[in-house]
Amino acid sequence: MKLHFVKMHGLGNDFVVIDAVRQSIDLSSQQVRHIADRHFGVGCDQLLLVEPPASPDADFRYRIFNADGGEVSQCGNGARCFARFVFEQGLCDQEEVRVDTHAGRLLLRREPDGNITVNMGIPRHDPAQIPLDAQREESYYPVEVEGKVWDFGAVSLGNPHAVLRVDDVDTAPVSTLGPVLESHPLFPERANIGFMQVLDRGHIRLRVFERGSGETLACGSGACGSVVVGIERGWLESPVRVDLPGGSLSIRWAGRDHPVFMTGPAVSVFEGTINL
Repeated sequence: MKLHFVKMHGLGNDFVVIDAVRQSIDLSSQQVRHIADRHFGVGCDQLLLVEPPASPDADFRYRIFNADGGEVSQCGNGARCFARFVFEQGLCDQEEVRVDTHAGRLLLRREPDGNITVNMGIPRHDPAQIPLDAQREESYYPVEVEGKVWDFGAVSLGNPHAVLRVDDVDTAPVSTLGPVLESHPLFPERANIGFMQVLDRGHIRLRVFERGSGETLACGSGACGSVVVGIERGWLESPVRVDLPGGSLSIRWAGRDHPVFMTGPAVSVFEGTINL
């Protein structure tokens, strides 16, 4: 099977984006892993499928697969690339796009400066909805790893996020603590682990160890989750600039029962075909 794709990135978080509207696509997890392989395939953090809508009031359906072949419910940087893709490929000529995901409805808007704003929906704090193995919602949760106790905030933006505040992201134990917490029994569906350094009330630095992908250059939903946790803890106030290794995002959140808005770039790198 010959498959056409576009390689894209959002702040270095890179994607293979496939048009499943004009192509018939049915990928196995093995094929996803092959495409994502940086030596034998195209190489990416996630593979994105642009599909026809599943509901009559949506424009498209958005599906996300991690590099390990597993399907997940949400990816903020991918959502911006999704929007750029449907505009550039002539699949949509309106300024706002309604997209169905496993996590619910996303609204994607093209800004005059070329950036994309994503309405990421209303954050979920209930442990059962994250999901997190906890009896009740708390502002932070303790976890012990190798004799040291770490406190983290937890929230879902369609995927689970645990956020730890650190003094300096450059020296944070992302590569060692990240994978331990990602698959910790506290998280029945694993979790994305964010390491957040607060510079001031409107500015943070962030590194994220993503479930199924490892540390990436940027994580859009992780940026949103970190800002939500920071505002809930009283450390931040909206809007917040989030500096990730791959670049910066602007995150706005008005508080409980309000959606999170993320604004940032999305870039097409190249187009190609791959034989599967």
